[in-house]
Amino acid sequence: MKVAIIGSAFSGNRGAAAMLESSIAHLTEQEPDVDIVHLSMYPRSDADLNTHANVRVMDASPLRLGVAINGGALLWRLASPARGAIRKYVPEVGEIADSDVLLDQGGITFVDGREKYLVYNVASILPALNLKTPVVKCAQALGPFEGTLNRTLAKVYLPKVAAIVSRGAITHSHLEGLGLTNVTAGADMAFTLDVTLRDEALANEAIPSEFFDGGDVVGYSPSQVLRESAAKRGDDYVAEVVRHIDHLTEVMGRKVFLVAHSTRPNPDKLHNNDLPVCREILAHVASPDKVAFTDRELTPGALRSLIGRCDLFVASRFHAMVSSLAMSVPTLVLGWSHKYREVLDQVGQAEWAMSASDVTIESFAERMAALDAAKSEIREALNAKVPEVRATAMEQFGIIGRVARAGVSVLRTAAKGAAGRA
Repeated sequence: MKVAIIGSAFSGNRGAAAMLESSIAHLTEQEPDVDIVHLSMYPRSDADLNTHANVRVMDASPLRLGVAINGGALLWRLASPARGAIRKYVPEVGEIADSDVLLDQGGITFVDGREKYLVYNVASILPALNLKTPVVKCAQALGPFEGTLNRTLAKVYLPKVAAIVSRGAITHSHLEGLGLTNVTAGADMAFTLDVTLRDEALANEAIPSEFFDGGDVVGYSPSQVLRESAAKRGDDYVAEVVRHIDHLTEVMGRKVFLVAHSTRPNPDKLHNNDLPVCREILAHVASPDKVAFTDRELTPGALRSLIGRCDLFVASRFHAMVSSLAMSVPTLVLGWSHKYREVLDQVGQAEWAMSASDVTIESFAERMAALDAAKSEIREALNAKVPEVRATAMEQFGIIGRVARAGVSVLRTAAKGAAGRA
């Protein structure tokens, strides 16, 4: 089997890395000889971070994807004599053409209000569609589709995808509203990530395990996305998070693990990079000696290991929330999209979602006190529910296998027919 993957990355967002790492692990377990081509938006960083012998990182940075790869795929379809040249100058096109399936791991696509990303959403899957390589959209948030442009593009392209895995009930209802018949209810692939002994060792190097002794640590994952949204409203996001952390340390008497869940080595790059905002927050807290922070680019498993050692967690990054829930840590979510609530619904924790734009220090303090009081019951509920969600997330690997094998079957049938005619 040969699999191409797009929309995720080893670097940047640790959630995207978790989806990619878990995909590689479980696909390799399912098909030991699987050949994986990772079409990366950060090809240099991802090549440096890739430790898998059966994974090749190729350049699908936004401009190359939009122009060279999409243009090459269209030319491949329309002018077969040019295919040799295309393979030479845009090898990514040949790799997609040779793949049995393309996995689109964009975490949130075709959503009203995010029209600026629609070009990338389409560009990620269009080469495969032109090359007749079946596409599986791994569990992600989609919709709503009320906006004219988003609805039009969704109705054109989503029916052409071999399979779409919805990440929750809200997304599923949005997709059903389009009349799609290629949708399966699922759960986020990051729930299938396993924490290895190597991850545990890396976690211990980043934050000494003694910091978590006593079970009094609250994890807090800020978000550059929320900082940008707050700035547009004229609000000071850094000051707001500082007030939250000061409440945790000075009023509740807790230690805090400050989590940058999206990291990039270049401090000037703010997209998918929470390191700058975390550093500013740390510089202004009342008791920095009570706050642990690492700016290392940890593996998704190492970061999940550290999150799992927390007593409580505050998440403003989606996959930081997934990791805390996967480790059965009682979690308060300060989010901005239906994608948070629908996952909390899956584990019976929707009451712990707050709209980030509406949070005050008073409401934050009240919900944290309630979360702390209910933590034993929440952990028990998560311990019961998370294995079910993980099992649901694992089912999409069966979908991927069936789609890939169906494509292989079709190609072999076509090849036999061509041989017979010859």
